[in-house]
Amino acid sequence: MTLTLRVAEELRFFLAPRHRGGVVRLDHDDSASLGHIVQSLGVPLTEVGALANRGREVSADYRPRAGDLIEVGPPPLPQALPVWPPRFVLDVHLGTLARRLRLVGVDTAYPDEFDDDTLIDRANAEQRVLLTRDRGLLFRRCLRLGAHVRADAPDAQLTEVLERFNPPLRPWTRCLACNGQLNGVAKADVTDELMAGTRATYDTFSRCASCGRVFWPGAHHHRLRRIVERARRAVAG
Repeated sequence: MTLTLRVAEELRFFLAPRHRGGVVRLDHDDSASLGHIVQSLGVPLTEVGALANRGREVSADYRPRAGDLIEVGPPPLPQALPVWPPRFVLDVHLGTLARRLRLVGVDTAYPDEFDDDTLIDRANAEQRVLLTRDRGLLFRRCLRLGAHVRADAPDAQLTEVLERFNPPLRPWTRCLACNGQLNGVAKADVTDELMAGTRATYDTFSRCASCGRVFWPGAHHHRLRRIVERARRAVAG
């Protein structure tokens, strides 16, 4: 039996080049679920929103039959999640994105151990969305929440994640190093920890409640502020 699927333009990125016109016809094993068929084409179910057969919504467990015309659509934006606000855990290739998400105040784990099982276990245990460039991770059946980051550049990656999930932003409230909460601290309380030039130049400081690092608006503050403003526009848009 031949099965026909129409894949939304937003998902054709995942298909083999021969299928990127969007209409896929393939021989179908009638014992296979629709979810298995979609993933066999290279599209992780984490990236799929609606599945429909001739306009009638079906689940990933549906067994297609002769005459079916399956439509595979992307999730609506912003994507709804079972936990709010969204929390993330990122794979080893997304370190710069992790720091930028923390900069804008989004709860973002970037663990010391990056093997697949550890990442998935943490995502599941803490109800975090696993952000990854590795499609193979998203095909793991045990993963509950995941998303593929398509963009290459960190600025574009940040915009992509913010537009997809629309998390509330609280800039300057998270430690860029460990994700802990930042609390304002008097200059007198950190003077002994500062270099002479920093003591002479800056008056506003915060300390991470988790790792103890001290932060201040240093030489890169203007660049970081531009990142924050772009993030706010992405969420507002």
